[in-house]
Amino acid sequence: MSTYRVAQVAAAGGPFEVVEREVPQPGPGHVRVAVEACGICHSDAFFVNAGLPGVTFPVVPGHEIAGRVEELGEGVRERGWQVGDRVAVGWFGGSCGHCTPCRQGDFVVCQNLKVPGWAYDGGFAEAVIAPADALSRIPDALAATDAGPMACAGVTTFHGLRRSSARPGDLVAVLGIGGLGHLGVQYAAAMGFETVAIARGGEKAGLAKQLGAHHYVDSTADTSVADALQSLGGARVVLATAGNAEAITATVDGLSHRGELVVIGASPDPMGISPVQLIMGGRVVRGHPSGTAQDVQDTMAFSALHGIRPMVETVPLDQAGEAYQKMLSGAARFRMVLTTR
Repeated sequence: MSTYRVAQVAAAGGPFEVVEREVPQPGPGHVRVAVEACGICHSDAFFVNAGLPGVTFPVVPGHEIAGRVEELGEGVRERGWQVGDRVAVGWFGGSCGHCTPCRQGDFVVCQNLKVPGWAYDGGFAEAVIAPADALSRIPDALAATDAGPMACAGVTTFHGLRRSSARPGDLVAVLGIGGLGHLGVQYAAAMGFETVAIARGGEKAGLAKQLGAHHYVDSTADTSVADALQSLGGARVVLATAGNAEAITATVDGLSHRGELVVIGASPDPMGISPVQLIMGGRVVRGHPSGTAQDVQDTMAFSALHGIRPMVETVPLDQAGEAYQKMLSGAARFRMVLTTR
């Protein structure tokens, strides 16, 4: 039987190793995807380090997958998929269909969400078996290396903004210009928001403007982030992409009345927000999780239409360990993407 390669971690916190396995066959309702590219997300550390319950080893991470359908399982052709279709699979790697959120149509918060790299082997590999309901069609205009990151980083920022209370012309701030934030700034500007980029250091102002921001706030300056936002009229929405609870907290008083803080940057630390900060201005704080396969497809279509692309550094699968460490160090600019071809 033919084989394929995966980059796996054999034990919690261990090194990556590239090994060969027998090519698996997709079961009913599943497809085998020939992976062309897979982005490396900071959330992959949850699985590599067994930071979430139910992680089993060896683990193959990767939930920013782009490739082509290679083989169909029973019942998939009837859903409109064919061999050769270009597809992406993201954090939303399928849902159970029977829990209360699923029965309410809110599939991305499925209580049994099938995240690649957690529920099944992820995309740090030459092939992956995925449920058909996890598939998103990639537009012709997008390369696989662009599409992969949009299945997690892209959809999380795009969908977080479009589900927010902001409307064209409103002041919207994006906290952080990293793997998530550099896409968030582009989406905010393309959606017609008066866009503020917030990051550490004055040297990032040029990049912020290049991405489409109308204003830049240096979070290390003498003027606080909240005061800087209020001087612009107050932010209708702050999209917090930085995984730093203290930095997220510092934006709250920069919200306008009825302003909304949308948190997508993951951090285990508590935020220091008082009830008074929320009550007096009628402000809202909410977390936002990724998006469904349709949301990923919408993200890619919007990106193709507006010329929005992630900034990526491509690395061959053999160097998965080095690429993962570069992501962890914060040196990636801005998305590390593994390629198999």
